[in-house]
Amino acid sequence: MDHNQAVRMKATERYLLNELDPEQLDQFEEHMFDCPECALDVRTAAMFLEQGKAVLSEPAERLAPVARPAPTSSWAAWLRPAFALPVLALLLVALGYQSFVAIPAIRRASSQPTILPFATLTVATRSASAPVVQAESGRPFMLLLNIPAEARFSSYLVDLYDPSGRLQWSLPVSAEAANDTVPLRIPAVGEPGIYSLSVRGVGPGGPPAEIGRQPFELRFQ
Repeated sequence: MDHNQAVRMKATERYLLNELDPEQLDQFEEHMFDCPECALDVRTAAMFLEQGKAVLSEPAERLAPVARPAPTSSWAAWLRPAFALPVLALLLVALGYQSFVAIPAIRRASSQPTILPFATLTVATRSASAPVVQAESGRPFMLLLNIPAEARFSSYLVDLYDPSGRLQWSLPVSAEAANDTVPLRIPAVGEPGIYSLSVRGVGPGGPPAEIGRQPFELRFQ
């Protein structure tokens, strides 16, 4: 089992919930010893579960509320000490996990150098087949875009369309940047398929005019 397989099958969650069959359990435990990321996920999730169990196991007598009239609305029941204290404790555990484990781990990962999958697109020339980008599900990738710059345009708009033809986002590009290859970091998208990148030129008067459109195929590893 490799890391991508573990992520796709939610092996960490299923491991903690004892939902892995014997073969999957052996494969994941063998992978976990060689994968610091999965090992960290298991340790922190297990710690979170243990803290939650400890809070919920507190004797009810210690949290007994002072006698008072029954609340007139259902949401007011959450303000009773018997409910509010355990909920507050769980929120503090979650906040501590986020502050001391999750966020530092994300910062460490974001500070490490990495190689992103990429494809080169030139909107002036349409190829017979769409360039292919092999990316990991849930991870960003790069597009190196060549724009056919024209003097009549003062800037450009790059539009990304998903496989169903819906516009995902638009990004302005200056005329100066368009003179060179434009590196675009594409945020993680939800599904593979044929995407399309459109470039529109923005002139001094009138609406932006499309000057090229190039499809590309996104595949998940």
